[in-house]
Amino acid sequence: MVDKEQERKAGDLEGKVAKKSDGIPEWVTDEIQNAEFEEPLLMRRTGYILEIYWSDRKIDVQLYEPVEDGRHIITMDVQNGVKTSDLRRGVIYEFEFKSIKAPLSRKVVEFLRTEKGIEMDCIFQFRLEGTELIDSDPGAGDG
Repeated sequence: MVDKEQERKAGDLEGKVAKKSDGIPEWVTDEIQNAEFEEPLLMRRTGYILEIYWSDRKIDVQLYEPVEDGRHIITMDVQNGVKTSDLRRGVIYEFEFKSIKAPLSRKVVEFLRTEKGIEMDCIFQFRLEGTELIDSDPGAGDG
């Protein structure tokens, strides 16, 4: 019979090996996981839904106007007040969402840039608050 302490140590070792194999030190992972987010900024952007993840209450969205960091494609958490059953892919909406950012330390930014080739100085979260349908048939005007 394997004792619980040996089992725990084996689990700890597996976790350390996994962390080392991805090449990201624990201090970087810790800072990213424990990032302190600033006050949310309410935004409105038009675009359309690329994918809906029903069980996770998330959507991937293509926006016509970029968000703060220049991206046009983002993933949003769908808040409880929004009915996921009303959302449809490929139709044009005005999205009302909260953009929340957490700046990373200079040390983490430098590590990501030099060791991983990733240019990132903030972590963003996007939370869908509501939608307004703009055009249910975006191709109707073509022709």
